[in-house]
Amino acid sequence: MTIPTITLNTGVTMPALGYGVFQTPPDQTRAAVATALGVGYRHIDTAAAYGNERQVGEALATSGLAREEVFVETKVWISDYGYDRTLHAFDKSAGKLGLAHIDLLILHQALPGEFDRTLDAYRALETLLTDGKVRAIGVSNFMPGHLDRLLAATHLVPSINQVEVHPYFRQPDVLTADAEHGIVTQAWSPIGGITFYRNGSRGSTLEDPTIGRIAAEHGRTPAQVMLRWHLQQGRQAIPKSVTPSRIAENFDVFGFELTADELAAIDALDTGVRGGPDPEDITLETYGRDIPEA
Repeated sequence: MTIPTITLNTGVTMPALGYGVFQTPPDQTRAAVATALGVGYRHIDTAAAYGNERQVGEALATSGLAREEVFVETKVWISDYGYDRTLHAFDKSAGKLGLAHIDLLILHQALPGEFDRTLDAYRALETLLTDGKVRAIGVSNFMPGHLDRLLAATHLVPSINQVEVHPYFRQPDVLTADAEHGIVTQAWSPIGGITFYRNGSRGSTLEDPTIGRIAAEHGRTPAQVMLRWHLQQGRQAIPKSVTPSRIAENFDVFGFELTADELAAIDALDTGVRGGPDPEDITLETYGRDIPEA
């Protein structure tokens, strides 16, 4: 089937649905990505900090697909921020992936307390884009204030802001800020996979009665309903799984439509409770790690 696409602000088109490998062990990544490509995914999202770029590249190399058929995205970790270090971070990622160019390269986090390093890293992304080594650039986990600081000091608007978005944590202020700047919001943890509420006040999004009711009405699964919710609201989503049946299930989201009332009912589930780290708490002291050479 033909996957719907989203046009980025560079004019590059990106599949509306991608496959992510966050927390996928390297020894499982190659097979998982091969399965995803076999199902029909044509966008793979990885990161230097995931430690599995090499295995993603191996799966791509043995897939039989032409390079231009697969949109490849990866991220620069905070330890490699700074103009020269970020230019070298591209070399490390491209070497592990086995690619001459990367379709989308983004900064993995802001460094709020050392924002000059963040700005220098982004300026390196701008250079890589100008030099044709990447086709689009972006950011991840940037809050509206981070975007304002970035846009005031750099030349190019990010194509993407990859952030935690799911029915229990919508981040409407981030969605609004991204839309105002023409930035595509890319949802990580799009079905709330890491946010099964630990205090017992909320369970898994997969067991939510509202989502379950909507799924039953469409003859679909809760995961499919949540991914459809993202797509209909203009977000790109990158679900992850290493289970072949779920990889296929998460891809089968193009044959039904949610109503406006159903979309609103899912919106209303927002708790405002974040599952991942607070972007304001990211520091090199706490989160820094060495990224190996290619």
